[in-house]
Amino acid sequence: MLRKRKEASIQDFYQLDLGAIWRYFKSETLAFWMICAYLFLEYVRPQSIYPAIDILPWTQIAVLGALVGCFLDKSVRWASSSINVWLSLFFVVILLSSFFAYWPDVSYSQLKNLYTWIIIYFLIINIINTERRLFIFLCIFLIASFKLSLSLSIKWAERGFSFTDWGLKGPPGFFENSGELAIQMLVFWPLAWAFSLYLKPHISKIKYYALLLMPITAVMVILGASSRGAQLALLAQLCLLNYKSILKPKILVFSIVIFSALWLILPQEQKDRFQVVGDDRTSQQRLLYWENGIEMMNQHPVLGVGYFNYIPYYERFYQSDMLYDKAELPHNIFIQVGTDSGYVGLSIFLIIMLAARRKMRLVGKTLRTDEGHENRFPVGFNLSMLGFVVAGQFVTVAYYPFLWIHLAFIVVFFRIFKNSKV
Repeated sequence: MLRKRKEASIQDFYQLDLGAIWRYFKSETLAFWMICAYLFLEYVRPQSIYPAIDILPWTQIAVLGALVGCFLDKSVRWASSSINVWLSLFFVVILLSSFFAYWPDVSYSQLKNLYTWIIIYFLIINIINTERRLFIFLCIFLIASFKLSLSLSIKWAERGFSFTDWGLKGPPGFFENSGELAIQMLVFWPLAWAFSLYLKPHISKIKYYALLLMPITAVMVILGASSRGAQLALLAQLCLLNYKSILKPKILVFSIVIFSALWLILPQEQKDRFQVVGDDRTSQQRLLYWENGIEMMNQHPVLGVGYFNYIPYYERFYQSDMLYDKAELPHNIFIQVGTDSGYVGLSIFLIIMLAARRKMRLVGKTLRTDEGHENRFPVGFNLSMLGFVVAGQFVTVAYYPFLWIHLAFIVVFFRIFKNSKV
């Protein structure tokens, strides 16, 4: 008689036993398969890389499949969280802002940029409800991001770490622009670093060093992407990570060496861009966007000028402050949300991020050493959030996947951790 295969344990996952992980994945439900497929399609985007297969709306199909699967999966239960409440309130404010907007049609045409993420957020937090599911889902996120960071860091090295105006580009989609690509790397590397440290006691040195390639190549992409905001965000992340020990002689010397090496790697043209911050036309236009955006918020404090009404409003009332032929979004996530939904919406937006940070701080305070290694995921999650917020002061990415997928990860991680302590 054939022996029944042992069910994969979480220890098998920690050892990166690919056979055990695959057997477990195959035994999972439609809902889990579809939400994993969505993450893969959204972050790897094979349908954009290979146009021949871009014949169906693959990401929408995956989302619909996950939604249908929720009703078939008996393990799916409603996941309550304070973030759910604040996120729902934020959506209500956006709806009101759209209704009272200067150009409601513009607002209504862009609502999908928010409600899509809310649907995906709720699907993730309800489907990813076990540690093994979270492990696989996180691995897909890390591998998809690593595919980008590895290929692009090699490309940057092949051109001799030289500077180009377009920096580094990802596949068509959310990460095609170098600025948005760099933000994904800012979100990615702290989680990859935490993942590597967590698995270190369970895997061989070769596997551990291979995992370290994830954060290393992510940092390389941030440097090669030619995004000043992203590079400033990276500096903020590294300072926060080491703030407790930065003044220790060994750590101080090591930090100076690392920062000096990173500065030497930067092309001269990129260094020159830092020296002209505030003086070049791009910087001057962004300063005007911010100044006038704050004025819009002060003049329309409750619901703003209308969801996605910033551009037409700016072109109508601030023509004298346009240094280019057309206006753009304000290049700042807080001004974007504030002009979209007033101080009411901005306050809720800030509360959502602060609530997420608080959850990870609570986990960090209660976590204890497990088998001789420390769980650095709470720190990693908050470093990722910091990278998004700092870089978000220079780009308009409030309705990109960075924040919403990150919030889902935090809610899932917090709930699984909380349940493990019950």
